[in-house]
Amino acid sequence: MSFMFNPYPYDDPKASNPIDLSEKSIQSITCGNANVIKELCNQATKGVLIIDGYIGIDFDATITPLKQELGHAAFLDIASCYKTQAQLDQMLDPYLAVDSSMDPVSLFGRIYHGEIDDLLDKTKLADLLEQITQSDKPVIVYGCGSGCQSVRQLADRIVYLDIAPKNIVLRAKAGKIKCIGDETNRPFKQLLRHLYYVEYEVSMRLRQELLNDKKLIAYIDSNDPEEHKFIPKLAFEEIFEHLVNRPFRCKPCYIEGVWGGDYIKNLRNLPEKMRNCAWVFDLIPNEVSLVAKTSNMTFEFPYVTFYRKMGIKLMGKDTVEKYGGVFPIRFNYDDGVNGGNMSIQVHPTRKYNNENFNEPFQQDESYYIVHTTGSRTYMGIRDKYEPKEFYDAVQKSEKDGSEVDYEKYVNSIVSRQGRQFLLPGGTLHSSGVNQVVLEIGCWTVGSYTFKMYDYLRTDLDGTRRPIHSKHGINVIDTSRNEEYVKTKLVPERKILDKGDDWTEFIVGEHEKMFFQLRCIELYTQVQSKTNGKFHVLNLVEGQKARIESLDDSSAAYEIEYLEMVVVPACLGRYRIINMGAGPITIHKTLLKSE
Repeated sequence: MSFMFNPYPYDDPKASNPIDLSEKSIQSITCGNANVIKELCNQATKGVLIIDGYIGIDFDATITPLKQELGHAAFLDIASCYKTQAQLDQMLDPYLAVDSSMDPVSLFGRIYHGEIDDLLDKTKLADLLEQITQSDKPVIVYGCGSGCQSVRQLADRIVYLDIAPKNIVLRAKAGKIKCIGDETNRPFKQLLRHLYYVEYEVSMRLRQELLNDKKLIAYIDSNDPEEHKFIPKLAFEEIFEHLVNRPFRCKPCYIEGVWGGDYIKNLRNLPEKMRNCAWVFDLIPNEVSLVAKTSNMTFEFPYVTFYRKMGIKLMGKDTVEKYGGVFPIRFNYDDGVNGGNMSIQVHPTRKYNNENFNEPFQQDESYYIVHTTGSRTYMGIRDKYEPKEFYDAVQKSEKDGSEVDYEKYVNSIVSRQGRQFLLPGGTLHSSGVNQVVLEIGCWTVGSYTFKMYDYLRTDLDGTRRPIHSKHGINVIDTSRNEEYVKTKLVPERKILDKGDDWTEFIVGEHEKMFFQLRCIELYTQVQSKTNGKFHVLNLVEGQKARIESLDDSSAAYEIEYLEMVVVPACLGRYRIINMGAGPITIHKTLLKSE
């Protein structure tokens, strides 16, 4: 489930998590495509085998050699049961309708909450089911959706192929993915919109069902097209148990942008060929992946697969129930050092998101300044001007390309390292040039950034950056003026607790935002506990820190400057140890207590 248009094709080698698997599990795992095919052959000698997988999986790479080995078996492609492209386009039009006045580039839609079965033709499906029941041969039903309820009832065994969101997008850009039921390829941006609002939702729900089904026998990590990994169910569950019982780090995605900078590119030694690095998706829950490593094997899982499977241990029972099973907070870095300003923008409220896009959350954000050189952060509307004057200037610019004197209308505040800004949905804002911000927000996946003004820039592909002034005007909270920003959105830090050589501060909280932001300044070490909720820790000042369980010191992760880890709810008591010279500062995010 991803809305990344341009992830850079780079795999960060540092972002992995060491695990100690039992010898039994290690011996049960099969690596290499030819060996995986042999293992699948062993599972397909009799009965009905389902080979399902997430949208975007290259099923041909598995099924073609499997057919060569199992000429006596019956192979049934669930794609033969999809409704036609014309039928699906008509059925899904309410979710993907085009409104050029509100959305000039057709970026938005409405989340489709149906099931995979709704995309199947009942007559075609009935024919496939009859072929299964009448067959006197082993049957392999394959493809995205082959694990639908009616086929699953007839199955003996299920295998699931999975792939990280970044790799799905890269396959989509290469023209290797079609929407369910499509006979022809769609333009990339149209494809990604369709996948996000329809296929990702349907596939994600089905994946969760299948990975919890008693008939599941194995999970296949298919991220490396040349090195699939067949992971039996017990080994798969053991890997996830190891990960959820220790602090862990997700594998980031790096994205270039028209305003992108070079601070993190230099810090993390990103490829020279990258033009810049605007966004670092360190923990956007539905975009990143989780890498686990043994002494001789490496596995990669979509983070959404992990948090959906291990939700209660990871987030706590109350959190899972309250937020519908999703990991409810997202984290990324925005880097404009030697780059440019972000667009002047605004994000929607919960009511607007739900009514217009079928999305469940308000898009709240926050900026913590980790590096700045004389920068400013833009927040709210200046008191001396009527909002309508700004709106008129923005809409005129959208039509005729005229410049907007944004400094005249948009309030700005001097940035300084360690300053926390709060941006509840409806707040007009922008991050200024020459700063790096740690952006923390509530769970949002779609690109609900309503740009009001973008300095008449073209994007990296040469197209004009989209403006969504009508949506923006609908959601801007005009009460967020200079006084409100100063008193409510740029809080002074408050001491929460302290010891001999550490102090914990509350640096940000707001009545409309469900998470709290803290900073811990320490010289040696400090203890903490999760109290049944996950924590996310970022090393925002200093060289190195170790986060380890108090009950098992081997359950630990060491982070360097600007790296972040998740502390699962089930970990309970843990400590943060300064591993470098000089004091450190840890930025800590947690859900508010009721």
